[in-house]
Amino acid sequence: MNNQFSIRTFRAINEPETCQKYVESHMDVLRLYGITEITSAKEEWFKNPASYVIIAEDYFGNMVGGIRVHEVGGTQPLPVEDAIGFMDPGIHSLVKNHHVTRGAGELCGLWNSRTVAGMGLSKVLVRAGLSITNQIGINTMFGICAEITLPMFRNVGYGVEHSLGKEGTFYYPKQDLLAYALIMDANTMSHASPDERYRVLELREEPSIVGIESGPKGIIELQYELNQSTMQAINC
Repeated sequence: MNNQFSIRTFRAINEPETCQKYVESHMDVLRLYGITEITSAKEEWFKNPASYVIIAEDYFGNMVGGIRVHEVGGTQPLPVEDAIGFMDPGIHSLVKNHHVTRGAGELCGLWNSRTVAGMGLSKVLVRAGLSITNQIGINTMFGICAEITLPMFRNVGYGVEHSLGKEGTFYYPKQDLLAYALIMDANTMSHASPDERYRVLELREEPSIVGIESGPKGIIELQYELNQSTMQAINC
């Protein structure tokens, strides 16, 4: 496999066909784990002007991974509100209060295909998602993650929001899967590891850049296109 990938962003309402492919590919991955219902995989966000998409494409133009940033104030609640709001309504007031004071959003819908498993693209996509928050005006980021990905999210500065659920935990999206409600300061990234903070801030300074990553399966080359101009609304 050629180890060259492009990482680009766009506003969901501008590319509905790409969004459809994103959802289909995401669901294919989830089915491998027996998951058929997950709030961030629903299609309502296609028409949400506060939904931003980041995708990874391989050398041949195939979509191999993705993640989204949702800003509060669009046509939907944040996916985390839909996911756990019926179990703990406190998520709604928490999101509202942070949005009023600092601007809030969520990183959600992370996936990568089996063809690139173990290459480190999940970390790349998380960094890219956090790097565009300053362009949107989001300072507080929420999220929800599985136990297996918690260390990765902690490394970029997320912490468990212990005021929700049972010390920040919920059974989601299935009764036998433990999930964590997350929150972070996306502006300062004060709780991120120094290396992760540096990488995100570098992308904020240079959103169109070629990068080299040394992953578990060797070196990958990344062409980032994370400019604000690609996120402007075409059809609101």
